[in-house]
Amino acid sequence: MLAIEWLNNAREVMNKIEETQLDNIKKAAEVMADSIEAGRWVHTFGCGHATLPIEEMYPRIGGFVGFHPIVELPLTFFTNITGQMGVHQFVFLERVEGYGIEIMKGHNFDPRDTMWLFSHSGINNVNIDVALEAKKKNMKVIVFGSAAEAKGKKTRHSSGKTIFDIADIVVDSCAPLQDASVKLKNHQDNIGPVSTMAFVTAVWMTVCTVAEILADRGVKLHIHPSHNVPGDTTARERLTEALDTYKERIAGV
Repeated sequence: MLAIEWLNNAREVMNKIEETQLDNIKKAAEVMADSIEAGRWVHTFGCGHATLPIEEMYPRIGGFVGFHPIVELPLTFFTNITGQMGVHQFVFLERVEGYGIEIMKGHNFDPRDTMWLFSHSGINNVNIDVALEAKKKNMKVIVFGSAAEAKGKKTRHSSGKTIFDIADIVVDSCAPLQDASVKLKNHQDNIGPVSTMAFVTAVWMTVCTVAEILADRGVKLHIHPSHNVPGDTTARERLTEALDTYKERIAGV
């Protein structure tokens, strides 16, 4: 049954992350915790389906203030599939060198910030632009992606570097490079991708570790609460407090 085959493939990736990436996750979490404790940001960026782990972090029930999503609409919103902001345009745009530099111009950065990037293959130009610009601004760059599988792949960027070459810390998502993991009879292409699940797994392992580090340091976290639990009479107040804290931080107060 192909449903079980996909489930086993997903479990295998999750197990591999646990077996091989805990040290790198802890290193990444330490850097992120330093940024958040300093009142600064962990900026998050990706293209295509690599924006899904960004949406998981904040705003999200169980997430907390300190993660700043940078989502460039033409690089993520391709649910029209064809027509305006369709798949063809997205595939073209993520390979345009210089686009990431222009994206970075729209935000304020500080050397105490961290740039957290998601890229499955590590070879496309927008992500590499963002990583290089972050390094120019003296930020730490953390990259999550299929690093081992992508090894030896040629970058599309004129720098000659992949995003993994630029990173200070790499966490391998352990997803296969092809992503789709299940063979289908009478078809050339596989079905059942696992990279999104791998990214989200690694994200919450990391974010929980950041929270653990900050709590151990005595730092108060502004957590996004569930406002759907019967009997929790202060959830809306805690939500407002978290969002007010986010507004103050984004405004530089």
